Amino acid sequence: MQIMMKSSLWSLLLCASLLLSDVLATYQLNAWDHQLIAAQSYAQTRNNGRPPSRTLDPAKTDSQCRSRTLDLVFIIDSSRSVRPGEFEKVKIFLADMVDTLDIGSYATRVAVVNYASTVKIEFLLKSHFNKPDMKKAISRIEPLAAGTMTGLAIKTAVNEAFTEESGARPRSRKIPKVAIIVTDGRPQDQVEEVSAAARASGIEIYAVGVDRADMRSLKLMASIPLEDHVFYVETYGVIEKLTSKFKETLCGLDPCAMGHDCQHICVNSNASYYCQCRNDYILNADKKTCSRKQMKAVVVEDPCKCEARLAFQKQTQAAIQQLTAKLADVSGRIERLESMVSRA
Repeated sequence: MQIMMKSSLWSLLLCASLLLSDVLATYQLNAWDHQLIAAQSYAQTRNNGRPPSRTLDPAKTDSQCRSRTLDLVFIIDSSRSVRPGEFEKVKIFLADMVDTLDIGSYATRVAVVNYASTVKIEFLLKSHFNKPDMKKAISRIEPLAAGTMTGLAIKTAVNEAFTEESGARPRSRKIPKVAIIVTDGRPQDQVEEVSAAARASGIEIYAVGVDRADMRSLKLMASIPLEDHVFYVETYGVIEKLTSKFKETLCGLDPCAMGHDCQHICVNSNASYYCQCRNDYILNADKKTCSRKQMKAVVVEDPCKCEARLAFQKQTQAAIQQLTAKLADVSGRIERLESMVSRA
């Protein structure tokens, strides 16, 4: 009896041991799975929390709004204080700004003025009328290094970039002229007088300061109200945040998209629009419909009177032929008379 009880007890202990082993094995496997999932989740969280390094992609476009029609000139500081990596951030900011604009010959035109101790116009308002080409041109811009001649850059923009020869529209078109200055330092020349002259000529100026930028100089350059035209960011790494701010300022309603009665081309003009015609057509008096250009009959004068001379020659020849025929007839009659006389 005792032997049987001991045998049963050992069987129970063996079964309990096997069951405990299975439970432990399952627990260890689940624990390992949870650790693996937790590790993957942590890595994913780190990757999601760390934004990817942005580069300028000229082929990528993202028009998120329709801007007012502008003649827009960026004036960018590339002095020695702007490190190469920071200048790349500036170019990405410019590319992002281009994406928010409605670029085109009849829409917004953009130019870029690069400056340090010297000034270089990278491209004019008439140079590029599509986003990929414009962004390629931006990607090729190189920093100029020394100096911060901001006043000289503004003066160059007024005298060379905002001219009709460079692609700016005539004043009669009433298309706003806008300059956006991006700088991280204190100007080494005078900006107050040249900025005032630029504003007096009708140019609206936005001043963007980065890091060590002199706030007083920014206020001297910008249009009023200053709270709408002066911006500041602590580093170039966050300058792209200003894109949304400018988007609110520069983007507006699209009258053409909201409906128009132009027969051919509708062109936005601030809060309104006007109509244009395709090539070989002219705008009718109603300023909406178009008619094909009429080819004017060309009257060719004959200074040598050649046609009159030819007509006179033809008349003379006809008269001579008639006289010749009459003479031949008279000669024939005379010959017949002479023949009759000789026979008699």
